[in-house]
This record gives sequence, C-alpha cells and structure tokens, in this order.
Amino acid sequence: MAEAEGKFDSVLFAMAEQHSGGVPEMLATFAGFLNRKTDFFVGGEEGEWEKLVLQIFRQEAAKAQEVARKKREQREAEERRRQEVLRKKREEEEQSKSATITELTEEEAEQLQKELDAKKQKEAEPVVEKVVPAEESKENKAGSDTEDVEPGDEGKLKPNRGNGCDLDKYSWTQTLQELELRVPFDVKFTLKAKDVVVSIQRKHLKVGLKGHPAIIDGELCSEIKIEDSLWHLEKNAVVVTVEKINQMNWWDRLVTTDPQINTRKINPESSKLSDLDGSTRSMVEKMMYDQRQKEMGLPTSDEQKKQDMLKKFMEQHPEMDFSKCKFT
Repeated sequence: MAEAEGKFDSVLFAMAEQHSGGVPEMLATFAGFLNRKTDFFVGGEEGEWEKLVLQIFRQEAAKAQEVARKKREQREAEERRRQEVLRKKREEEEQSKSATITELTEEEAEQLQKELDAKKQKEAEPVVEKVVPAEESKENKAGSDTEDVEPGDEGKLKPNRGNGCDLDKYSWTQTLQELELRVPFDVKFTLKAKDVVVSIQRKHLKVGLKGHPAIIDGELCSEIKIEDSLWHLEKNAVVVTVEKINQMNWWDRLVTTDPQINTRKINPESSKLSDLDGSTRSMVEKMMYDQRQKEMGLPTSDEQKKQDMLKKFMEQHPEMDFSKCKFT
C-alpha cells in the first residue's frame, strides 16, 4: 500500500470504531460533513457530485475485486497442487498393488525368507497395549505433534497446511509477511457487516457476533500494521488479513491464550520463497538447511563454517600441534 494512500488509515480506523452501525453510518457521517461544511452538493452542476462519488467508489471497488481475485486464484492453485499430489499418490499405490512377479536369485530368496521369518516372530510376540490418559488422547486428536519432538516442544500442535492452526471455532494461516484468520459463524441468515464486531488493534484483536460473547478477544502473539490490515465477509465467515511488523519470525499462536504450534515443523513451499525479498529469502533458506542438517545429525551452516576456518588455519600452521586441543 502506497504511503500517501494509507496515511489517514489510523484516523479512519479510530472513527470506524465509534460507528456501531458500520459502513453505512460512517458514510452518512462523511456526507453530513460535506453538507454542513462545504458546498460539495450545491457548488457544481446538477448531478456532478453524484458522478464524482460513483467514479471514486468504482475505482476502489475495482482494486478490492482485483485483490480478491488474486487471493481466490492462489487458493485454487494450491487446491490443484494438493489434488495433483493426491492423484500421484493414488497412482503409486495402484502401481505397487499391480507389480509384476519377477524371478528371484538365490541371495534375494534367502534374504526374503529371513524377512518373512522375522515378521512371523514379531507377530507371535504378545502385544502390550499402552494406556493413554484421556487428556493426552484428546490432545493427540486435536493435532498435537508427537513425531520427532525436540526438548521444549512437547505438547505443541502440528501446524496445518498453511503453517498456522485449525481450532474449534476458527483457523489461521501465515507467511512470514502476513496472517489470514477465518472465523465461521453457524447462523441461519446471511451475515452483513452490521451483524459482526471486528476490532483490529496493533496488539489486540476482537471478532464476534453482535449481542453474543466474542469468539476472539485477546492479545495478539506479536504486533501488526493496523494500516495494512483489513477484514471482509465470505460465506458467513469473517476473514481477517493482517500484516506483521516483524517479518522475520513465524507466529506460534494467534492470541496469547491459544495453544502453541511447533514452528520447527513449519516448512514453507519453495514457490512461496520466491515472493520474499533477497535478505529474507536467504535467511529462510538458511533456517531450512540448518533444520535438515540437524535432523540428519550433520553440522549446521555456522558449524560447518567454523570447521572450515579451523581446517584452513591448521593447514596454514603445520608446525602447531592441535592433537590435545578441544574445540566447540
């Protein structure tokens, strides 16, 4: 968003919060100001003010529709990629089921027999069922990450496909730059802006249905840019898009009362990395590389750099004895 275009957003946000009737009431306030304090409606030719208003609103509507179109196309592209992955997986499963029979060598037959014997022996062993507490079982069903958990990450939820979290009453996804929240409402009528309450602050978010307890009303995980944040209604759901101030870290929750997700499990698609600026992209790629190295028990990029420097120093000073030195 251009600086000149959004420089009054903070003032307008403050005004909007004082208009309980939503957009219609706020527009009425602007029209009343122009009527009382200017000659906007009577200073020109008849109908000229109406043409001007329509022209400006149509320009802004075109911008909003273009943004919505791009987001819709992005979601459709992601869905196509997901369907393609599922299709390939099904094809691989079908191919494995219809694999042709090949003649085994004596060595392969002997190895196969050993594997079958080991499998039979394992099946013959008594199965000891592990009793899982009810709370822990419930947590696992909710998406708790129990695979390859590092110390300190126990009990954290596994991120959803959008690197966010799917909770009972809402879900959210994120990139390093922005976060999108979806809050669906189970009502029997078509929601309008006047039916909901949405308050976006620098460090606080509130979303709910008018006259009912708020679905979300708490302190955000981190600060956001109010002027670059917006919300709209989509199929009886409030969709809030906010831009982060700190675009170097992943959020581990939406509001501080939410359960944490395991940000170590976030793995952004390579197609998303191309959208980042050079320095941010380099940082993300380094983090991903270091994570893979740790999983394989190999040195990270910083550790490898230290080892290379040490090796070079040792080559330049063969007269020195490093056998009894301990390096960290």
